[in-house]
Amino acid sequence: MENFHFLINGTWQGDRNGTGHIRSESGINVDASVPKEFDGPGTGVSPEDLLISSSNNCYMITLAAMLSNRKIVLEKLEVTSDGVVERVDGKLNFKQIIHRPVMYVSRDADVTSDKLKEIAIRAEKACFISNTLRCSIEFSVEPEVVTK
Repeated sequence: MENFHFLINGTWQGDRNGTGHIRSESGINVDASVPKEFDGPGTGVSPEDLLISSSNNCYMITLAAMLSNRKIVLEKLEVTSDGVVERVDGKLNFKQIIHRPVMYVSRDADVTSDKLKEIAIRAEKACFISNTLRCSIEFSVEPEVVTK
């Protein structure tokens, strides 16, 4: 068995409405706080931001890899990810993460919009972070293809 470690160092000052800082050897260096949506100061990234960022990043890498394996070249890929949190009986839970990839392709690209959308949807099912979170969060993909 092989293990991989990803170390994050966090510090916090104050109570619930205090502020923190998160660092990693890989380059994360951000201030953190409770988001304004949850009556916090909103002065840095929130745990919710970081979770959605992780999902977004993994999805982009997976989609790019799947396209690359098929020799499909995009001019640009943009992905907006929407994390939906719901309050049920006073408890907050992540309900859904929606990835909205926009794939920019040249007019002479040898791939159809339908094929790109199919790959975009399959990429979410192959994404490591999505599969890790899937037990409690619903994921969906709403791809868009722009021909230039």
